Amino acid sequence: MTESELYHSLLLLMFILCPIVAFLLFYIKAPYGRYVQRSWGAGITVRSGWIVMEMVALLSFDAAFLTGTPDLVAWIFFILWNIHYGYRGLIYPLRLPNQTKQIPVLIVASGTLFNMINGYLNGRFLSVFGAGYSLDWLTTIPFLLGIALFFTGFLTNVQSDTILLSLRRADKSAYQIPRGFLFNYVSCPNYLGEVVEWFGWAMATWSLPGLAFALFTAANLMPRAYSHHHWYQQTFQEYPKDRKAIVPFIF
Repeated sequence: MTESELYHSLLLLMFILCPIVAFLLFYIKAPYGRYVQRSWGAGITVRSGWIVMEMVALLSFDAAFLTGTPDLVAWIFFILWNIHYGYRGLIYPLRLPNQTKQIPVLIVASGTLFNMINGYLNGRFLSVFGAGYSLDWLTTIPFLLGIALFFTGFLTNVQSDTILLSLRRADKSAYQIPRGFLFNYVSCPNYLGEVVEWFGWAMATWSLPGLAFALFTAANLMPRAYSHHHWYQQTFQEYPKDRKAIVPFIF
């Protein structure tokens, strides 16, 4: 099998998995965080799990990108990817409270495998299998709108993390109702930010790997946001009734 055949097979697999993952996660809660279960086997600390999973996404993308022949515009996308995963793989885990909570090794392994494939697909598109970008691409509507969505989503994600982490530091023993910012409208603005960010990436790169990643992100996070929303409603009688799960006023 040539690399091109492997690449396109993995890309097709990503698209096939999106509806399957979305369907399964509406019925099965991924067993980490508030849904952690001992029956899923051995675990490692949440901080270690995040670092392993997310740094693989950074390293696999960088390796795939740097061993190709990227053009000047592609380097902008290289910087964007590294900004996100530098935060997600290093800064965010180090912001987590030092606690004993664990995440199953199985979840870490599956997340690592996905991130390895996804990083490879996106990095290789930008430096090998894509058609390349002229400098004129920097003034097109898809690029400009995509970049705006990317940073809007990224900053939404970071600010939402900050609010949630402040609640954990205030009371490590119990969950609380998050308030302020987009939490006034949805239960999971951190997930909303991530979905918006990667749809921005898909638009700015105008790529099938970018679209596959955006769809997979939505397939993974929208069911989890719904589970969180339902959990909040069941746990707190005073939970705001006008909040939605992830999309303001809609879902």
